[in-house]
Amino acid sequence: MSSNAFPKDYQSGLNLYDTQVAIKRVKDFFQTLLAERLNLLRVSAPLMVDPKSGLNDNLNGVERPVSFDIRHQDGREAEIVHSLAKWKRYALKKYGFSAGEGLYTDMSAIRRDEEPDNIHSIYVDQWDWEKIITREQRSLDTLEDVVRTVYKVLRKTEKYMSIHYDYIEEILRHLRRPHRRAGGDVPGQYAQGAGVLHSQGQGRGLHHADRRGPGERQAP
Repeated sequence: MSSNAFPKDYQSGLNLYDTQVAIKRVKDFFQTLLAERLNLLRVSAPLMVDPKSGLNDNLNGVERPVSFDIRHQDGREAEIVHSLAKWKRYALKKYGFSAGEGLYTDMSAIRRDEEPDNIHSIYVDQWDWEKIITREQRSLDTLEDVVRTVYKVLRKTEKYMSIHYDYIEEILRHLRRPHRRAGGDVPGQYAQGAGVLHSQGQGRGLHHADRRGPGERQAP
């Protein structure tokens, strides 16, 4: 059952046509600036993968993927992706990225068991990005620098959209800026080896090299 909730007397500030124009405008601006600031290259993402490849992210392990057979490949089975967490790491190696470089993509997915609400749907359209970092960069300083960079890109995007659409208010400038939390380096169990910085949707973090997906490369 959907649990969508709308404010009383809610009305969109744009008609359907102008909404599509605005969606394209904000996505174009944000992704271009983010790629520039984080040294990311846009790559095309798969809509489906071979379930035997291990590249589909099983999320919590209970969500059922949408699957189907391919007629002209002798009934070979394919799955619609849930997430690109594993595929991104495979792609970093396959495309030959080096330390300090990364990729981003605009993922489309279907999550048939998702519980819909105002911000969740069975259809998923989200950005994913991931970049390779060296062993020396595996620290809170690196993580916090990236968080601040993403925050600045979001602020600039908000400013850009508020100029084009007068009903959009700048909210982020009134919020507290990201700041260092108490503590030292990344916890010991994640502090060894090269790794990747990544973000998928609202998730972000540092991952240990040994936990990466199939074919993930070791950064120099």
